[in-house]
Amino acid sequence: MLIVRDGMRSAVLLICAALSSAALADTELTVLTFNIWGGGANQGKPIDETVAVIRAVNPDIIGLQETRVESDPCEAESCRPAGESIARRLAAALGYYHYDQTASNEALWANAVISRYPFVGSATPNDTGIAIDVAGRRVQVFNVHLDDSPYQPYQLLKIGYGPHPVLKTAREAIRAAEATRGAGLKQLFADMAVAGKADAVFVFGDFNEPSHRDWSAATVRAGLQPLPVAFPSVRALEKRGFVDLFRRAHPDPVVKSGFTWTPTTDPQSPDDHHDRIDFTLAKAQSLRVIAAGIVGEKSPQADIVVTPWPSDHRASYARVRF
Repeated sequence: MLIVRDGMRSAVLLICAALSSAALADTELTVLTFNIWGGGANQGKPIDETVAVIRAVNPDIIGLQETRVESDPCEAESCRPAGESIARRLAAALGYYHYDQTASNEALWANAVISRYPFVGSATPNDTGIAIDVAGRRVQVFNVHLDDSPYQPYQLLKIGYGPHPVLKTAREAIRAAEATRGAGLKQLFADMAVAGKADAVFVFGDFNEPSHRDWSAATVRAGLQPLPVAFPSVRALEKRGFVDLFRRAHPDPVVKSGFTWTPTTDPQSPDDHHDRIDFTLAKAQSLRVIAAGIVGEKSPQADIVVTPWPSDHRASYARVRF
C-alpha cells in the first residue's frame, strides 16, 4: 500500500509540474506595423501587393494605418480618409481576423488591426485599442496614426510642408511636436488607463515623428541628423515601460538607422529627409526581443525585400517572446 501511495503522489506531483510548466510557457509573436498609403489606392496599387508584404513577414498581429484612400483634394491641413477600408479584404486574403478602427479623432487615420488570433471584448473608448486572445493569454493592442502636420524635421530643415514656421532649436522642435501630437497621445494614454490587465501590451503606429534615440549626438556626427532632439512621443511611451522593439534589437542608430520614411525619394534629396517614424513597441513581463527589422523595396534599406513595393512607408516588424 505504501508503494502505491508513493506512486500516486509522484504521479500527482508530475501532473502539477506539467500544468505549472504549461501555465508558464512562453508565447512567441511576430508583429508588424505598416502604413499602406491609402490602402494602395492613392497610387492605384493592387491589394495583392500589400498582401505580399504581409505574407513575406508572416506576422501574427498587424497594425495598419491608412486603410482608406485620401480625400480629394488632400492638403497637409485638411486631408481626411475616404472610401472603404481594405482591412476586411486583406484579412480575408490572409485568413485572419480584422478590426477596423472607425473613430475619427487625433490618434487615428483609417487604422485597423488584423490578427491570426481572435479579438475579445470591446474596443477602448477612443478606439485606439483592442484585446486579442492568444492561446488563452490576453494581449492588448493599440494602433495609432498621429498627426503629420506640422512635421518638425521639415521645419528644422526648411522643407516646405504647409504654412508653418521654420524651427531653429531642439527646444522649439520638442514644443512643436508636443503641440502637434499631444492630443492624440492623450487619447491613447486615456485608453491605456481603462484597458485592463494583459499578459502583453503592444503599440503600433505611424507616429509622424522620429525617436529621441535616433536624433542623437552620434547620429549628428554621422551626418544622419542636423541636431540632437529629444522628440517626445516615443519617449513618453518608454517612460510608461514600453520598449522600442526595433531599437532594442539594434541599439546603434548609426549602424542600423531603420528608416521607414520614405522609399519614394532619394536619401540626398533637398526636398525630403529620411527618418524612422513607424514603430512597434511592447511591454510585458520577461519580454525578450528575438529579432526586428525593416520591410521595404530594396537592400540595404530593408531586411526583408518585397517588390514591387506598394507604399510610401517601409514597414517595421519584430519577433518577441514573453
